[in-house]
Amino acid sequence: MTTSDRPGDRLAAFGNQLVEVHLQLREDLDRIREDLDSYLDGGERPRMLWAHCMTFCSALTRHHTGEDGGAFPALAERFPELRPVIEQLEHDHRMVTGILSRVEELLSGLAPRAGLSEAADGTGAADGTGAIGGTGAADGTGAAGAVDARAVREELDGLSAILETHFRYEEKKIVEALNSLDVPEWKGSPPAFLLTGDD
Repeated sequence: MTTSDRPGDRLAAFGNQLVEVHLQLREDLDRIREDLDSYLDGGERPRMLWAHCMTFCSALTRHHTGEDGGAFPALAERFPELRPVIEQLEHDHRMVTGILSRVEELLSGLAPRAGLSEAADGTGAADGTGAIGGTGAADGTGAAGAVDARAVREELDGLSAILETHFRYEEKKIVEALNSLDVPEWKGSPPAFLLTGDD
């Protein structure tokens, strides 16, 4: 495949790259939901779940912050008719931020699994029976831990539904306009809203 250096050729891909970032974020969220289901079925330790979720939360926050501070102002300046669309997207971002905060808070309360050394589980108990968030459950399946895990799952389900609607709306309304933007600062390196967790 040959690439062109003509103005606009590289930039024409930004809207399409946005769609690719959305696909990656969807996949990451699906993986976290699967991890949580595994935990509820007695599988993966909460700390790993927490790490996966924090990585996703960070990537999603960077994406939305990058849109709010970079893509949206550029679009609003070039396409004033998109301002109501952008306002709706920014409103969605604020809703998502609230959900991410609740997920992070709930995840901090999940208990670790039993049988792990102090060094491995970080609970401060040599036999792994310490509990994050005070659940008191040696095996991490106590009532409080299960309630927290179910609450996290409910928040993730809500997040998934909101993001799916948000991503589809955003893709329908701004991809074409984004593809047509000529933003010199974006030529050298991808803007924050086009970075994934791997970047």
